[in-house]
Amino acid sequence: MAAPPAYALIATDLDGTLLRGDDTVSERSLAALERVARAGARHLVVTGRPAPRVRPLLAALGCTGLAVCGQGAQVYDAGTERLLWSVRLDRELAETALGKIEAEVGQVFAAVDQDGVDGLTLIEPGYLMPHPTLPAVRVDQRDDLWREPISKVLLRHHTLSDDELAATARAAVGSLATVTMSGPGTVELQPCCVTKATGLALAAGRLGIPAERALAFGDMPNDIPMFAWAGRGVAMANAHPELKAVADEVTTSNEDDGVAVVLEGLFPAG
Repeated sequence: MAAPPAYALIATDLDGTLLRGDDTVSERSLAALERVARAGARHLVVTGRPAPRVRPLLAALGCTGLAVCGQGAQVYDAGTERLLWSVRLDRELAETALGKIEAEVGQVFAAVDQDGVDGLTLIEPGYLMPHPTLPAVRVDQRDDLWREPISKVLLRHHTLSDDELAATARAAVGSLATVTMSGPGTVELQPCCVTKATGLALAAGRLGIPAERALAFGDMPNDIPMFAWAGRGVAMANAHPELKAVADEVTTSNEDDGVAVVLEGLFPAG
């Protein structure tokens, strides 16, 4: 009988990690994930995208199990198309947090991801979507962002870098919310103490897989908690320096199939 794989759970971020710049997954990466499945290990998407923005990608990957979405605030079951777990960001706290940030840096531009499997992404005037391929609904004023329950707030500033905005936001917000940076032009506020690690731990617990048997791939600082939880963390060559600093290994870039490069070594063909 073949020995069980060293890792029973493969957790992959999407943007900048498993996905190429055109939002596709390469044939090589798909083949590597098939090797994972044949070996009896599980693949789990762990992404900052909310569940409604992930559903088409999960279908393309053939995923019918769990996915961690919304920076860990949602655990989605692709098989039943429902949320098993969801944490909302209090809208009054979100408004207060925005006010504190703007008191430090001047005007910021905001968007929100609504809660639920059919939730919309709403953007206020002046906010530019970092992923132009993702659908969003423009509203007339900021007050319209809060009309339905939300899972997170996305922030942009016209002159500050992402690192500068994230650092200032963390200092200004304190314990009102968790501040993350998940990609170019993507600084986010999410429920306090919620990270990718909390969602991943919950999903792994449902699957009966301990942290030491999890292998995680990522590219941005929002993946740091996931790396701290998993048995091993692999950063992409294109990863943010903060993530590379805590990674156990650095692979090639997302454009060069970095996830597949590692998985091919761990899960031999056949």
